[in-house]
Amino acid sequence: MTGQTLSAILSGGLVGFTLGLVGGGGSILATPLLLYVVGIAQPHVAIGTGALAVSANALANLTSHALKGHVWWRCAVVFAIVGAIGAFAGSSLGKAVDANHLLIVFGVLMLAVGALMFRPKRVATNRPKPVDAKICLLTGAVATVAGGASGFFGIGGGFLIVPALIFATGMPMINAIGSSLLAVGVFGLATALNYAWSGLVDWGVAVDFIGGGVLGGVVGMLAATRLSKYKTALTKMFAGLIFAVAFYILYRSVVD
Repeated sequence: MTGQTLSAILSGGLVGFTLGLVGGGGSILATPLLLYVVGIAQPHVAIGTGALAVSANALANLTSHALKGHVWWRCAVVFAIVGAIGAFAGSSLGKAVDANHLLIVFGVLMLAVGALMFRPKRVATNRPKPVDAKICLLTGAVATVAGGASGFFGIGGGFLIVPALIFATGMPMINAIGSSLLAVGVFGLATALNYAWSGLVDWGVAVDFIGGGVLGGVVGMLAATRLSKYKTALTKMFAGLIFAVAFYILYRSVVD
């Protein structure tokens, strides 16, 4: 086993573990880990490879939510299909942006995600909205924006998709989380295929990263059960980690 293989498995394990432990936001570490730990030299290759890994992990986690009845399939499928168009457009734009500039914007995004994780979560009291032309147009617009952001940065975007689904449809939080996984998987796949078309996916690293992510996710979910009463503190600790990584990305981008 080479050093890169081991680092890819461990990095994927860390992403999977954080996703299982604290939920959304963990996949945003994929690109920094692929760049600075696994050693992928080209930022665009790291983004394309990370998008594939994020897609695989999301679709794997979708199964457990589907079995528990947490997925609103009609909303999830429509949101995913419409948003995939945005993801393809966003990833095409991302490929065209200078790699160093893209990393600077990515670092700023990480700061925003970290700040959102520090905010206390509100209990949703929304009621499902009636399906009419207005809601369909609103859902389509929100899906396109969320997909575009996901594709541009090569991230899962669950922190965008969950509130977007609640805003557009009024579905309960648990259903938004379950339904969002289909969108995350489809957006990531659309992004990865777009990058792969340009030869910007390292397939070997992706397989190792995904394997580590599956194992890490199982451990993370087991740990989450035992540490459920500390979830708020763990989320804030993870937000602090995101801040640290964001500042490191910005530092490296400016220095290099």
